[in-house]
Amino acid sequence: MQTESKLGILYTASAYILWGILPIYWKFIQEIPAFEILAHRIIWSCLFMFGVIVILRKREPFKQECKRIFTNKRQVIGISLASITISINWVTYIWAVNTDHVVEASLGYYINPLVSIFLGMLVLKESFNKAQWLAILLATIGVTYMTWNFGSFPWIAILLAFSFGSYGLLKKMVNVGAVFGLTIETLLVTPIALLYLFSQQAGNFEGVEWISMTTIYVFGAGIVTAIPLLLFSSGAKRIPLSLVGFLQYFAPTIMLIIGVFLYNEPFTHVHMIAFSFIWSGLAIYTLTRLKRPRTLAQ
Repeated sequence: MQTESKLGILYTASAYILWGILPIYWKFIQEIPAFEILAHRIIWSCLFMFGVIVILRKREPFKQECKRIFTNKRQVIGISLASITISINWVTYIWAVNTDHVVEASLGYYINPLVSIFLGMLVLKESFNKAQWLAILLATIGVTYMTWNFGSFPWIAILLAFSFGSYGLLKKMVNVGAVFGLTIETLLVTPIALLYLFSQQAGNFEGVEWISMTTIYVFGAGIVTAIPLLLFSSGAKRIPLSLVGFLQYFAPTIMLIIGVFLYNEPFTHVHMIAFSFIWSGLAIYTLTRLKRPRTLAQ
């Protein structure tokens, strides 16, 4: 049991670390428009996930899961909306990284857990305790303070937080596993991605450099999307949900460090005050999760 717990921590932490350093990967292809990167990310993720299903010999369970979902109208709507929301999240994140907004992107993923519990209250009618209300209030103060002092709303952070929060909510409602879920979600939007790429090339593929580092990075978009998800899926089920909640802050913290120290993005006293409010809210939120029974696992 102790070995399983250690493996769970290792896999889950590795997933969040990889998600944290992902901005470096997108920077390698920042000359490519965000929507074009998104299209490639969808297509190659879909192909990679089908390969994973074949290697793991999960073809029959996958067919059964598809049948379960596509014979239920509510499930079809849910998984389709999940495809759209994760696509919005991906393209916003890629655009943010490649236009030097890594710090604001990290803010979005710090806010995300609090957005998730807000959506849980709004849609699933989940009840809040006083600590959770305080956590959301502190995060709201932080965002408001930043908006007031910079004169512009941090829409990148908010869009990232709400798109990913909505995605998590939809996945909970559809109740599909991580591997099959990502495969179906990317499969649904792959035709749109293919049409977009063909329209961009307008049938002229002669000018495409098929053997170049940029091409390799583009084709690798599916791998860097899927591997952290597979690690997370394998790790999260071995450890308590409260520990998963703590480890999730690895990703935005690494992103923040990369944005400030590697890409020299500004981190002013306004950022510090705003982030401090949000970090305080997250600390309260995390403590409330840690007080839950350790038997709870994902």
